[in-house]
Formats: sequence, structure tokens, C-alpha cells
Amino acid sequence: MNRVINDPDLVVEDMLAGILLAHPELVQYESNPRVIGKRTLSPAGQVGIVTGGGSGHEPAFLGYVGPGLVDAVAVGEIFSSPTAKSFFDAFRAADQGAGVACLYGNYAGDNMNVKLAMKMAASKAMNIRTVVANDDVASAPPADIAKRRGVAGEIFMWKIGGAAAAQGYDLNGVIRVAQKAVDHCRSIG
Repeated sequence: MNRVINDPDLVVEDMLAGILLAHPELVQYESNPRVIGKRTLSPAGQVGIVTGGGSGHEPAFLGYVGPGLVDAVAVGEIFSSPTAKSFFDAFRAADQGAGVACLYGNYAGDNMNVKLAMKMAASKAMNIRTVVANDDVASAPPADIAKRRGVAGEIFMWKIGGAAAAQGYDLNGVIRVAQKAVDHCRSIG
């Protein structure tokens, strides 16, 4: 397998530039180039959907930005969590006045940075709720389900949560159906 890397220090930036060229429906936010979202915003009053994670898992997470799916993504370095500021900026990008559902995988860095971003959002009176995917049965036994990672189940969580938001569900409704999707999904990652 061959890889083309122009500069190892800029691999994420180059990847983002390529995705943006291939997908003109996406936009990179000037205030934070590590936030990618929909060029056409969701309607005012619709719950925003945010996710994020480390680069190198494509098409996750960027491949799920679109109508009825994810509104904005916080992008991390290769296999590293996005920063709290990137999650916060993704919340701001997705917020259309009805709150934001942050739907992400159960990884230590993501958990830490989403919690920090939620504190930042609370100081701005933003309403953020989360659902954490933990579908990977290979990462922890049934007794430790809260320690399981999120893998393929995240896709169902994004699709169901995003579709609910597009259908006009309120934030509690989006969280409820996204959590139900996670609770009924198992994968081996």
C-alpha cells in the first residue's frame, strides 16, 4: 500500500484541503480550521448535531456531515481527540437555537474535551447534551459496558439523531432516539 504525504506535519491540513475540494457542500470555519460543517446551515430552531474525533478514521467523521446527519465536526490530529476549543467551536457552528446534541465515541480524550467544551458552552448559555457510543463488545465485558468504545454504532447514532433533528424533534427527543440507537447496537471493533 502506498501513501502520499507531502509534509508529515501538515497531513491533517492536506487531508482537510482535499476533502473540501472534493465536497463543495462542506465548509471549513475561518475561526477554527479544525471545524468542518455544512455549507448550508440547518433551519433556525432545529437541533444541531455535532461529533468529532481523531483523523485517520475516514470516512468518519467528516464523511457523515450532511442533511439529516451531522452538522459540524471537530477534527483532531491523527488518532488523537480534537481539542475542547474545536468541540466548542463545532457546537457554535451547529447551534440554530434549539440546542446541540454531541454524539461521539467513548474515548478518554473525547470524553475529557467534550466535557470541557460543554463548560465553555454553558458559560455562553448554550444547551448541549451528549450521547456516548459504547457499542464495541471487544473492548470491555458486559459488566463494564460503560468502558466500551464507540465504533460502527456511531454511524447509526448519527443517522438516527440527525434524522430526528431534521424531522423537528426537540433536544430531548434527539437525545432519546440517539441513545436508543446506541443501546441497541453492538459491534466488534
